[in-house]
Amino acid sequence: MFGLFFFILFTPGVSELICTSSDLELSYTFCDSTAHTFMFNLTPCSITNNPVWKAALTWIPRNDIHFLKIVFNVWYDGAKALLWKELLCSGADDEYSVCGTLKGETLVSTFDIKGSRTVFPKGNYSIVVQGFSDDSENNMLICLNFTMIVKQGAF
Repeated sequence: MFGLFFFILFTPGVSELICTSSDLELSYTFCDSTAHTFMFNLTPCSITNNPVWKAALTWIPRNDIHFLKIVFNVWYDGAKALLWKELLCSGADDEYSVCGTLKGETLVSTFDIKGSRTVFPKGNYSIVVQGFSDDSENNMLICLNFTMIVKQGAF
């Protein structure tokens, strides 16, 4: 039996559309100028009724992931709205599947994003997600710039 593996090598600076619907449009670009083997998907493509989104991630990291700190910077209509930092991997008793992935290995993960925690008013959001391999935030593993356009008011 043969398996088909599908990887996308994205060109730096080119926006990749994740999804579009009557109430939401979501896309991303990479912050750096290096091509990545990366795929991200989100369902449902809706902000209505504060859904629980199902996210799917496929990524081949360019470094080992023993330590991973994620930093989210969110802007709403040009104003800074949120700064959130989360330590996902510390090298000991890590609970996330991304932890321990080695350089060049294929990471495939699915997870839920609970939209019910946040009400998203109509408008344009810029969300920069950075992953660092150190606590000082000097060694960046990945950086994504998401654009989220909420087309309807909060429900």
